[in-house]
Amino acid sequence: MYEYSIDISNCKNLDSLFGSEDMHLDHIRSRYMVSVFLRHNELIVAGEENNVSRAVKIILDMIKYLDINKNNNITSGLDMLIESYESSDNKEEEAFFDLIDNCIELKTRKSPIKAKNYNQKLYIDRIIENDIVFSIGPAGTGKTYLAVAMALKYLHCENIKRIILTRPAIEAGEKLGYLPGDLMEKINPYLRPLYDALHDMIPADKLQTYFQRNVIEVAPLAYMRGRTLNSSFIILDEAQNTTPEQMKMVLTRMGFNSKMIITGDITQIDLPQHQTSGLVEVMSILKDIKGIGFMFFNKKDVVRHRLVQDIVDAYEKYKRPDKK
Repeated sequence: MYEYSIDISNCKNLDSLFGSEDMHLDHIRSRYMVSVFLRHNELIVAGEENNVSRAVKIILDMIKYLDINKNNNITSGLDMLIESYESSDNKEEEAFFDLIDNCIELKTRKSPIKAKNYNQKLYIDRIIENDIVFSIGPAGTGKTYLAVAMALKYLHCENIKRIILTRPAIEAGEKLGYLPGDLMEKINPYLRPLYDALHDMIPADKLQTYFQRNVIEVAPLAYMRGRTLNSSFIILDEAQNTTPEQMKMVLTRMGFNSKMIITGDITQIDLPQHQTSGLVEVMSILKDIKGIGFMFFNKKDVVRHRLVQDIVDAYEKYKRPDKK
């Protein structure tokens, strides 16, 4: 007999987890021939090791789903989750994809937003599980797009009150005053990928209202100093172009009930050669801190046009000749 304990002391909605009259737990018990029972603040799953492992994966994924979907009925999601386990050749990777679709589903002008591969699934898990997540990898892997989708999901579920988008304006050396226009016009070119993601997900009139009410705020990195961001979902994009001092500054802006996602591609650093990237440095400094997650994408995770993956691959193989 194998036994596994799941801490449910922080589970936000035990009624939805267990189901009416423990319907969900009964379904798992009968499907996998395991015992599931409460012991203080722990849910104990006992039985044959392989069956316990599969049942535990399902329960943990249910808890993750409920963490950002308050008061939702998980019954249909449980059925889809079990079906995905039973039908998939690679159950480890395919499990919970249907539930993930629901986790970040938004009323957009396009199709619902969902994880397109296993690493994107893990990325969403990291965001749910950690208050700070570093997302590192090449262009086209969904680092920024999924971060924006999750930010909007948290806003929709009222888990946070505002979204803060920031990005280093490295090409202008953060000296935005020399550019024409007001602050928004100066920073817009550098935040365009974030705007593009928002426009994909939110109708223009609603997005404009969010901007006017500062529910969604764009903030140049140079203007973040001295702030404390409570009840916020903060996205720092292109973080490979931050200095160590800037990285420390933005990380220490985080307040209570907030999440922060830092995205970047350490192969695309535009800083002067003598300058260390804050994103490269932080991987060593913060790697062992609980509550901080790291997600590493690679060329296989590129979900743009087929040629993008080939281009990334070609650049990795290409060796630049030494300049004479």
